[in-house]
Amino acid sequence: MSHRSTNHKGNIAEAEIATAAIRQGVDVLKPLVEHGRYDLIFDVGSRLLRIQCKWGAYDREAELVRVRVGTSRHTPRGYVVGTYSVSEIDALGIYCGDLDETYLVPIEVVAGQRQLHLRLGPARNGQRAGLHFAADHRLSGAIAQLGERSDGIRKVVGSSPTSSTNPDSPSEQCVGAHKFRNHFGWYMERTVAGEQFVVTRRGKPCVRLIPANAQLPIAD
Repeated sequence: MSHRSTNHKGNIAEAEIATAAIRQGVDVLKPLVEHGRYDLIFDVGSRLLRIQCKWGAYDREAELVRVRVGTSRHTPRGYVVGTYSVSEIDALGIYCGDLDETYLVPIEVVAGQRQLHLRLGPARNGQRAGLHFAADHRLSGAIAQLGERSDGIRKVVGSSPTSSTNPDSPSEQCVGAHKFRNHFGWYMERTVAGEQFVVTRRGKPCVRLIPANAQLPIAD
């Protein structure tokens, strides 16, 4: 689709992201006013999430999806460039036409940045820290973890990354040290919101994250 205009690609991305979310059972809303900071709103039961839609370009050689996160608008004084912040959107919806795949990335991952790389495989230089893997942000999996489900029964993790539940404490969720390091900001936000996590290393509990105002049990 290299012959498509930027606006046309943006329209395709928005339509594909909305369709993917609807297939996951999410009510998708569209603002009446255009040219806002977000394109869609996802109603996930407990929250309304502001979604900015972007086209992702597949880089076969580098094995990643490149996304232009930064903004650019024309003014009487010329072009003004900018970035997105946590006060403007909640997540970035991405559609890669070459892969026919949709992704959902929380704003904490891209706030203040102008470009995002979603890796499809490991880095050739062996780097692991600070990378964002496409598999961790597939919309089909992320939607199931956004906010609370409308049935009000099961509380789940917010948008990617995924964590497993600790069977000994239903309110706690386990996350590996590597994933926690790469998505530190996101886990901080969810902890402040009241969720609890246990960070594991090689499968063994290492650190427990709880809100600062949570009451710890005192042993007799």
